[in-house]
Amino acid sequence: MRWFDSSDPGFEAQFSAFLDERRGQPADVDAAVAEIIEGVRKGGIAAVLDYARRFDKVELTEETIRVTAQEIEVGAAACPAPVREAIALAAGRIRSYHARQRPADARFIDDVGTELGWRWTPLEAVGVYVPGGRAAYPSTVLMNAVPAAVAGVERIAMVTPPGRLEPAVLAAAKEAGVTEIWRLGGAQACAALAFGAGPIKPVDKIVGPGNAYVTAAKRRLYGIVGIDALAGPSEIVVVADSKTNPAWIAADLLSQAEHDPAAQSILIAEDRAYAQAVVDEVEAQLKTLATGEDATLSWRDHGAVIIAPLDSSPSLVDRIAPEHVEFALDEPERLADRVRHAGAIFLGRLTPEAIGDYVAGSNHVLPTSRAARFSSGLSIYDFLKRTSIVKCDARAFAALGPATVALADAEGLPAHARSAAIRLAGQ
Repeated sequence: MRWFDSSDPGFEAQFSAFLDERRGQPADVDAAVAEIIEGVRKGGIAAVLDYARRFDKVELTEETIRVTAQEIEVGAAACPAPVREAIALAAGRIRSYHARQRPADARFIDDVGTELGWRWTPLEAVGVYVPGGRAAYPSTVLMNAVPAAVAGVERIAMVTPPGRLEPAVLAAAKEAGVTEIWRLGGAQACAALAFGAGPIKPVDKIVGPGNAYVTAAKRRLYGIVGIDALAGPSEIVVVADSKTNPAWIAADLLSQAEHDPAAQSILIAEDRAYAQAVVDEVEAQLKTLATGEDATLSWRDHGAVIIAPLDSSPSLVDRIAPEHVEFALDEPERLADRVRHAGAIFLGRLTPEAIGDYVAGSNHVLPTSRAARFSSGLSIYDFLKRTSIVKCDARAFAALGPATVALADAEGLPAHARSAAIRLAGQ
């Protein structure tokens, strides 16, 4: 963990170097992923089953690779009632939030009589990647599948690494309306969704987080299918004043640090004594945290405290462009409204980022690695396409045709020009 003080002469250079540090994937990951993708493209389901045998140490067949409807029912029923109730609450709030994002189709006639407009249509098929390994992620199922269903996607195919199917994950899938689940993980899962493999039919887009291999696969498959984003390690910035309980802020910082040793947690405070109290709390809480091993590495290697006037925090947040930022202080909007680059903003002392991860209703799939400078979190728009509508009558074409010919000629495209000119000539 590093300390920065905005009043130090060397702050700008040190802070810029900190932001530019590389926490990327190992150099050999992309080469391995390229080989896997090509293997699935050529070998289909046989290659997929072979990779499951080699990487996941499981024997699957074309019949057993799919999770049956009965398995989903039995697994969902095994989920404890309080968790099922929480899943239903979260799903309902996510549906409501994303339904409000639905855009409208439009048609209008302009000043020369051209009818213009746009029409929104849902994607036909989407693949949702749900990680395994470190923990069960029912929230990942909800955050990816519910907006797709709200958008009207007809087929939602979920993939998750082979192994024990967590009841909470199956309960979330059932709540979200997912009926197609495959025991498949890693780059081979992404390739199977992109190209199709035996009983696994191809999709139009792949969404959902994964490890470095999944991210590298999505990068390579973009263009064959759409993707949501290239997810990096989780990030949080907390802007806090000295009125906020240091234990609360320490817990918020650790809520991201526990995700991954490469995750990043940053505190911005104007009072050094208060910041030290938060750091002390972090160290104390790490000793009792079940995920303390990962959180300790994250805090040690990527954590930071910035001492700066709170009025300057929006500009610092914009430079970091974090996945999440909390303003734990009085009148949080006064500063938050000045932030341009952030995946999600949490306002006030009683709005920890964890609320957004689960039940607020907003989406927790957010831009990382400073991508908030140019992208947004997952939404209903990720599952919709906008098609332009153009219709000319005789008056409109007479008004627009000559300019079309002139511009086509200027670009050296005679067939373009002819397609307008031949109509203008009445031939």
